[in-house]
Amino acid sequence: MVNKKGAFVSLEGCEGSGKSTQISLLKDYLNEKGTEFFFTREPGGTEISEDIRRIILNGAYTEMTDETEALLYAAARAQLIREKILPARKEGKIVLCDRYIDSSFAYQAFARGLGLDFVQSVNVVAMRDCIPDLTLFFDISPDEAFARKGGADKGDRLEQSGIDFHRRVYEGYLRLAVLYPERIVKIDARKTPEEVFRSVVNTLKDKKIIV
Repeated sequence: MVNKKGAFVSLEGCEGSGKSTQISLLKDYLNEKGTEFFFTREPGGTEISEDIRRIILNGAYTEMTDETEALLYAAARAQLIREKILPARKEGKIVLCDRYIDSSFAYQAFARGLGLDFVQSVNVVAMRDCIPDLTLFFDISPDEAFARKGGADKGDRLEQSGIDFHRRVYEGYLRLAVLYPERIVKIDARKTPEEVFRSVVNTLKDKKIIV
């Protein structure tokens, strides 16, 4: 079954929030229902964007400035939007994106301290009003999330930024949920994967993304 209008759903959360598990469950669910969808991720999703991803997350690049990081995210996003997201929406598919603009807000605007104005100005050019219809925020504190996943990934530059940084990321997400309540829905990620997934499906149905 195809959503003829198309839809754009982003999925957000701190490191270790269980987002990847929920994405896997959702992809299986949509396939079983015969619902056409396109899945992608940020940064990445195209050959160019994946190359940018490798630069951003490279644990050896400790000298990368916060501004460079934000600009690289925006560059990867611009390529993904033009090459993949807009065509998929035009075809009437549900677009699922693992992270999107709210990650830039939470990580660069809030946690890095660059501010919303800077990150928004950079992404005005990158996004051109390509805003998700719905954002699912998997709500769990970084302290709980890292304890659950057994610590940070030593090969991931962002995961190695320290617990205080990730606490600021989390606070950023909470502030975004207040700023954009019509778009961002909090999903309690502390529950079992099955319970979390039921919340995901129910939210997608409530928002008329799926039937």
